[in-house]
Amino acid sequence: MVSGETGLPASFDLETGRNVQWIAQLGTETHGMPIIAGGRVFIGTNNGEPRDPTQTGDCGVLMCFDEKDGRFLWQHAWPKRAEDPYFDWPKTGMSSPVTVEGDRAYVVNNRGEVVCLDTRGAGEGIASKVHWTFDLSSGAGIWSHDGAHSSILIRGEHLYLNTGTGVDNSHRVIRTPDAPSLVVLDKASGRLLAREKEGIAPKIFHCTWSSPALGEVDGRPAIFFAAGDGIVRAFEPLESMPPEGTVATLRKVWQFDPDPTAPKEQVHRFTSNRQIGPSNIYGMPVLLGKRLFVAGGGDVFWGKNEAWLKCVDTSKPGDVTAAGPLWSYALDRHTLSTPAVHNGLVFVSDTSRNVHCVDAETGAAVWVHPTKGDYWASPLVADGKVYIGSRKGDFWIFAASREKKVLATVDFKRPISATPIAANGVLYVATMTQLYALREGVELNGAKP
Repeated sequence: MVSGETGLPASFDLETGRNVQWIAQLGTETHGMPIIAGGRVFIGTNNGEPRDPTQTGDCGVLMCFDEKDGRFLWQHAWPKRAEDPYFDWPKTGMSSPVTVEGDRAYVVNNRGEVVCLDTRGAGEGIASKVHWTFDLSSGAGIWSHDGAHSSILIRGEHLYLNTGTGVDNSHRVIRTPDAPSLVVLDKASGRLLAREKEGIAPKIFHCTWSSPALGEVDGRPAIFFAAGDGIVRAFEPLESMPPEGTVATLRKVWQFDPDPTAPKEQVHRFTSNRQIGPSNIYGMPVLLGKRLFVAGGGDVFWGKNEAWLKCVDTSKPGDVTAAGPLWSYALDRHTLSTPAVHNGLVFVSDTSRNVHCVDAETGAAVWVHPTKGDYWASPLVADGKVYIGSRKGDFWIFAASREKKVLATVDFKRPISATPIAANGVLYVATMTQLYALREGVELNGAKP
């Protein structure tokens, strides 16, 4: 959530086109962030505005645009799962961002399949070549809920990802109690190499939302993962290839329960209870030195009205629930945010329409700013600024400083679910229907949101 980009706009005007480089049409629902790599922009959306006349039904769509001018290059579409809408929620498209390495893009599509694509496409508008596909439902035994929402971490030759396993359509039953929440795949072939076996699945309150991050425990590399049971764990990374036909078990080296007094058994007794219940974590854990920052609380759809931002020590192995916490900061209602930690400050959002700035050392409030809409997106810190957009469509630019200073507010007139991204001097903002490339000093005549 922190970028080293500079020269980014402190304001822009969608009516006049000031500081607008280009605008690209997406589908009608876009929830995942754009990813920029190799001169191309990749983003998942739905098929509400079909580009391919042979694909006219409800689909998850990965679109690829030219970074320079926003020209549409190609797309790959996957039909929605038809067995049950809760496997792959209608019209929501494809929420997972791609992870790009060289000419390969790795992504979890709307069907819960891990796909390795060629980034170059197969011709103008033609779907890119698929190198391999791994079905998490049949291959790992998971139960998809609401569609996939996974950001893939690459370490060496291995892919680490959350599986998206969760409840069934009753929101009270775990149909696959042995399903893994975190898996490791071979980058070259898609073969399942390893999984966690922590008994997490039966304690998942809603779904597995958070994606893994790389950090250290006791000076050694570790994969940090916030599971659907609300507990953050760290595992030893896989260092060798398991024998063919076997699946290794990831070894846990660290654990932190941010909500230790919350119920841990028979958690679905608390579905729809807004006062009492387990915690869940949507955003990613953030590692900085020997500290982990994580935001979570009650499930935004079915859980208690409680949210928090916590900081915990990662220098020692084992269960640090009692001894590890360094501070806790109360957020309002719910949060889906991944915190942005920069220059001694933590920026985070909540669903009560607030943007918070917190002291990273002490957890003390620095400032809070009320806005107009709820936040599903996380803040981006770049070029001395904090960028964030809300589900109401209001986009805010703050100074990334201890002094609360609003640099600009822009009404995009459409909901924003996605976190903004900066790359090569350009700020990218995705609304539900359009992708904006914003650059200082340019002008797009006749630009209209």
